[in-house]
Amino acid sequence: EAAKRDHRKLSQQLDLLHFDERAPGAVFWHAKGWKIFQLLTGYLRHQQEDAGYIEVNTPDVMDRELWEISGHWQNYKQQMFAVETPDEKTYALKPMSCPGAVCLYGHDLKSYRELPLKMAEFGKVHRYEPSGSLHGLMRVRHFTQDDAHIFCTKDQLLSECVSTIRLIYKIYQHFGFDNISIKVSTRPKNRIGSEQTWDFLEQTLIQSLQDIDIAYEVSEGEGAFYGPKIEFTLKDAIGREWQCGTIQVDLNLPERFDLSYINEDNQKQKPVMLHRAIFGSLERFIGILIEHYAGHLPFWLAPVQVMIITISENQQIYAQQVLKRLQSLSLRVECDFGKDKLGYKIRKHTLQKIPFLLLIGGKELEESSVRVRTSKGTDLGLLQMDELEKFLRQAMVN
Repeated sequence: EAAKRDHRKLSQQLDLLHFDERAPGAVFWHAKGWKIFQLLTGYLRHQQEDAGYIEVNTPDVMDRELWEISGHWQNYKQQMFAVETPDEKTYALKPMSCPGAVCLYGHDLKSYRELPLKMAEFGKVHRYEPSGSLHGLMRVRHFTQDDAHIFCTKDQLLSECVSTIRLIYKIYQHFGFDNISIKVSTRPKNRIGSEQTWDFLEQTLIQSLQDIDIAYEVSEGEGAFYGPKIEFTLKDAIGREWQCGTIQVDLNLPERFDLSYINEDNQKQKPVMLHRAIFGSLERFIGILIEHYAGHLPFWLAPVQVMIITISENQQIYAQQVLKRLQSLSLRVECDFGKDKLGYKIRKHTLQKIPFLLLIGGKELEESSVRVRTSKGTDLGLLQMDELEKFLRQAMVN
C-alpha cells in the first residue's frame, strides 16, 4: 500500500513536479504542482490573518556576522550553505528565518501595546543534507517553511502557546489528521542561555499542553540549542507517522540581539520569542498529503477539479457553455475535445485523479445535463446544470 502511495511515483503520474541532478534536493514545480503549492499557502495565509498574524518577508542571503550573533554559525554551520563574495566577505543562505524576523522586530522600538506581535513568513531556506539522505519531497535542500515568530511578554507567553496549539490542531484536522501525538523536547547538552531561562520556558510549554488537556511525552535533551520545543506528529491513512509542526520558545535570541520593548512603567524589557511552524516544510507536507490521500486530493486542493469530456464534435458548443458557467464559480475546469474513444478519455483522466469527470453525449446535450463520474470510478448519474452547481459548491466545503 505504501508503494502505491509513493509520492515520487504519483508526482510523475499526475505531472506535478520533477527533480534534476543539476539541482540536487530542489524541486522543479510543474504548473499543477505549483497550483497545489499556491492553494496551500493561500489557505494558511487566510488562517493566519484570522488569527492576527501579519505576513512579512526577509532576505535569503545575510551576512555571516548575523549568524554568529544568533549562534547558528557555531551550532549549525555544518548544515549551512556559505557564500564568499569578491570583496572577501562571507554570507550564508538562510537555513531558517529566525534572524531575519529578529531584524524586523529590532528595526524600531516597540511598546508593550504592540505585543503580542505575530509575524508570519513563507521563507525560502537552504540546508545541506548529504546526497544519500535526499528523498523526493520528504528530504530536500531547498524548501519553503511556513515560519512564524511571535514576540510577546513573559506574561503573554502561556496564552500565546495555547492559542498556537489550538490553531495547529484546527489546521491538521481540516486535512483529516485526527491522530496527533505530542512530544516536548527539553534542553540539549549543546545549548545557550541560563538554567533559569530554560526552566521557565520548559515549564510554560508543558503548562500550555496541560491547560487544554493534551497528552504528551517528554523527550529529554532533544530541544533546539536556543530553546525547548513541542513537536507535532501526524498519523496518516495507513498508520505511518510524520513529524511536521513545531513550537519553540526562546529568550536567548532576544538577549543576543538586544531586543526590547517599553513596558507600562516606561522601562525597557526583553520580549519572549516564540517560533512556530505548522506544515513545517511545504514541500514535505505536500508529499505527505499526496501519500495520505493516495493522490486523490480534496476537491478544494485539486489542481484540476473538473474535466469535461465530449463524445463527439456535436457537443463542443454545449460543453463550452458548461465550461464558462463553471469557471464563473471560480472552479478549475478543463475540456477534452479530443477524437479518442470515450473509454480511453475516461481512463486517462481517471488516472490523473481529477475529482469529477463530466461526460457529455447526445442525451446530455438534448436534456441540458451532464453525467458525473468520480475519480474513483463511481457513476453519480445525470445532473441538470442547477443541480451540478449545487453539488460542486457543496464539494468545495466538504
